[in-house]
Amino acid sequence: MAIIVQKFGGTSVGDVERIRNVARKVKAEVEAGNRVAVVVSAMAGVTNQLVAHTRDISADADPREYDVVVSTGEQVTTGLLSLALHEIGVAARSWQGWQLPIRTDGVHAKARIEDIAADDLTAALLRGEVAVVPGFQGLSADGRITTLGRGGSDTSAVALAAALKADRCDIYTDVDGVYTTDPRIVAKARKLDKITYEEMFEMASLGAKVLQTRSVEMAMKHRVRLQVRSTFEDRPGTLVVDEDEIVEQELVSGIAYSRDEAKVTVAGLQDRPGVAGAVFGPLAEANINVDMIIQNISQDGKTANLTFTVPEGELRRALDVLETHKAGMRFERLIANADVVKVSVIGVGMRSHAGVAQRMFQALAEKGINIQAISTSEIKISVLIAEDYTELALRALHTAYGLDSDAA
Repeated sequence: MAIIVQKFGGTSVGDVERIRNVARKVKAEVEAGNRVAVVVSAMAGVTNQLVAHTRDISADADPREYDVVVSTGEQVTTGLLSLALHEIGVAARSWQGWQLPIRTDGVHAKARIEDIAADDLTAALLRGEVAVVPGFQGLSADGRITTLGRGGSDTSAVALAAALKADRCDIYTDVDGVYTTDPRIVAKARKLDKITYEEMFEMASLGAKVLQTRSVEMAMKHRVRLQVRSTFEDRPGTLVVDEDEIVEQELVSGIAYSRDEAKVTVAGLQDRPGVAGAVFGPLAEANINVDMIIQNISQDGKTANLTFTVPEGELRRALDVLETHKAGMRFERLIANADVVKVSVIGVGMRSHAGVAQRMFQALAEKGINIQAISTSEIKISVLIAEDYTELALRALHTAYGLDSDAA
């Protein structure tokens, strides 16, 4: 009998009727002859409400008590789903993170899973029980409840699948799989049957919202087969698998975009050894992530402009850090622009093909779209463009790389 881990997010368990729908999906998996563990999120909107309660009490809440409060949403869902399963004749039991336990480090509100003690859970599965487990929560070494940060339930599900040596981990959501790009923008986007761990990781980190980045990283590390499926439609989803499971690789598998970008130019820097370190050192100490970087030298060779991107939410803080260290950096002025978007083409097929970047640059040039910055890795190329051109760029690139669906 196969072991299947199913994960249902907040939208999937948004009300009692949706929880009943989830129970029916779990029952179908049990009736197919599988042993099933289910990981659930809090009901849609509940975590936001709990966070708001903590902020109403304290603007600077103790993170340990914050975790106690915000972890309760998942506890409610585990109990309700277990009750719904009992009502349709399925043996089930709810488990809390501290009961297994799910061991994490002690970094409250953004803890990382270190280990899951799965013996009792495995015994329950062997008895024919469905195990209903909360996502997002765990237990620190000093016995305090921890939470994994937003989107942590995906990571919980993958970690549980690894601990149980599950045959597959199904992530149920409000979309029916992973698409070549955002189908809300590009009508010709098509659903992928399979995608590699590496491609999915890049897509998640570059703006695709289907899976949480940490969960893909963990799945890749432990070789957990993932499937992204719809809670509301009964059809196959997209499998996230090893590269060798995909017989014929596309040159590009998908196009992602991120609006959470801001561009900073440090203008009039003296061109001297160590100038980049003088700029990026204070930003690193402030835990501000820098992404795309361009350096331009003036014609006289005496000054330089250093341009880079930061998350849009960190722009104000980044500018404050730079202004604070202006004397040591010796620049003339700062120029900031948050009206930009990062567009990325992703595909493991890039490793063995030349001319991928040229096709991207040509497609954008033909639409009159100016590239403000470029960054690359082995399987992706990202460009920074004006936000107003987002939709035009996605459609142009989708067509340029032959990703358009014939059915659209």
